[in-house]
Amino acid sequence: MAVKYIPYFPTTLDGQALLDNFVRTRRMLRYRECNKVVENIQRGMPLYEVEKTETVGSNPSDNMVVRGTCLSTCAYLKDKGTKVDLVYIDPPFASGVDYAKKVYLRRNPKIAEAIKTVETELDDVELKSFKEKLYGDIWDKERYLNWMYENLVAIKSVMSNSASIYVHLDNHIGHYVKILLDEIFGEQNFKNEIIWYYDDKFATGGSSLDKNHDVIYLYTLSNSCVENPYMIPKDEVSKRALRKKVNGKTIDVRDENGSKIIVEYAEKKIDDVWRIPRTISKNNYYDYNTQKPEELLKRCIVHSSDENMLVADFFGGSGVTAAVANRLGRRFIHSDVGVNSVQTTRDRLKKQNAEFRIMEVKDGIQLYRNPVQTMDKLKTLIKGLRNEDALDKFWEGSIVSPNDGMMPVYLPNLMDSSTRLLDKPLMNRILREAMPDLPDDTKRVIVYYIDITDEKEIKDFIHEQNNTLIEVELRDLKQILDNVVVNDEAEWHVAEAKDGFIDVWRVTIDSFQSDRVLTSIAEYNAKGRAQATNKGHEYKPLTISDEGLETIEWISVDEETSDINAQWHSSHEIFIDKLGYVTRDGKATNQFWKGFIDSDNKPLRMKIRNICGDETMYRL
Repeated sequence: MAVKYIPYFPTTLDGQALLDNFVRTRRMLRYRECNKVVENIQRGMPLYEVEKTETVGSNPSDNMVVRGTCLSTCAYLKDKGTKVDLVYIDPPFASGVDYAKKVYLRRNPKIAEAIKTVETELDDVELKSFKEKLYGDIWDKERYLNWMYENLVAIKSVMSNSASIYVHLDNHIGHYVKILLDEIFGEQNFKNEIIWYYDDKFATGGSSLDKNHDVIYLYTLSNSCVENPYMIPKDEVSKRALRKKVNGKTIDVRDENGSKIIVEYAEKKIDDVWRIPRTISKNNYYDYNTQKPEELLKRCIVHSSDENMLVADFFGGSGVTAAVANRLGRRFIHSDVGVNSVQTTRDRLKKQNAEFRIMEVKDGIQLYRNPVQTMDKLKTLIKGLRNEDALDKFWEGSIVSPNDGMMPVYLPNLMDSSTRLLDKPLMNRILREAMPDLPDDTKRVIVYYIDITDEKEIKDFIHEQNNTLIEVELRDLKQILDNVVVNDEAEWHVAEAKDGFIDVWRVTIDSFQSDRVLTSIAEYNAKGRAQATNKGHEYKPLTISDEGLETIEWISVDEETSDINAQWHSSHEIFIDKLGYVTRDGKATNQFWKGFIDSDNKPLRMKIRNICGDETMYRL
């Protein structure tokens, strides 16, 4: 259950154009009860408990990396009275594309032959890939705009009076969102439509014009926003007379001989077309295919903030906003619902010696890694759930019962915070919009919920307002979600050892088995075999050694406490890159991992992350 609900009701600005092709999420419900009209107000942003899971450094600036939705993070910030000075968001584009992170097997230190082949890369072609699915950018337009509207209103509620916001979109949906931005922030506060032009994209061929740009909309909340000039090199150095204003007139500046002073100009102020390559260097690429170049974020942050201001990204992805903000002396908040995003950002910030705390929103569900993977997994965990073409898209599918026949199933959308709470307004939508269009022989529907206002209250509401003969069965989704995550198994031994002339405690990993990784590899092999069979080729399956150490990406040990439930303290950590080289405590080395991690003092806990992003903690 949410702790409370933070109100953030918007007031539509006078004179603004409004989109009529979608209905904004209803905040007010009117219905008849006992011959009187009752109004029920949807209660705002759900505020859940937020747990601090790790602090890196002393963190005097209170920088944050938050695992949570945009809405829940904004609820937390608003409740704490935190105000953000600059927002950059790069939300899903409603482009109909699934986004994934490349997964690499690591070098196995226990197999001598692996030294000769230090990299095993799985391409991201569908039938030859091993990918970690980050999120599915698959929306219908109305749901997407409702979702964006809620997020933008929530973000506005935590912006300072002098704040600016950059909203990064593309040609699929940008023109619709521009009207929402006018409605929420005010047309008079629209500053720029920035064109990010990249000419390093491969030509697609064909007769249509290649799409080589994104759009970024810049809005402010007032005229007191920060607007610093950002200078870039000119293509060619130009010369012109130096000029100044005297008594309101612009005149040439002359030397003691009366000659004009000619100045060379090698720089110019940026305009609203930014030519920035999309390609990111190998040293800065994190195998995150939505990652943006640092120069893009640098321009936004320098232009619209000063040092020590607070910069936030609520769809943080690979953490580029937080990393650039930190490097430029700004405070930062990174928020994303995906665990891969939080891990990538943590490791990235750690490498540049940033100080921050990691927070996790305890929203009543234990996500697999991100909402998309959880939704995919749910369809296999709900016994008997099947796709049903005859049903409206409102229903996830159906379960067939011998007594009740086909039972439509409603599942909350984990990407959309507004559907996680089953309250009267949402139940009213199900009763009034979804159920009347069901087939005539439907006897029962199943409604899953993550959070509920009051089960008895909702059941009474169903009894009073259900105008159909269809029975509604409520089920708690958390009971299924709790079965989604399976911890990885590891075997190790701890002993005193020597690192050169230094006495250390050494944790040696003897074996590591990840059910999730093995399942992913089995799926990869099944696709590969099918493809090879169709082409008449022999297939060589991807295999994992008995020790399984090539499926480990990161290990950390804690010398401070053995309490599994305590906040994590990384006394020492190693990150194994895709080539097998080790980054130790944030410092890159040219050494291969040797199957162990050393600690100054006897370690009490250990945390291991597999190559797909799952982290499991062990008491040593």
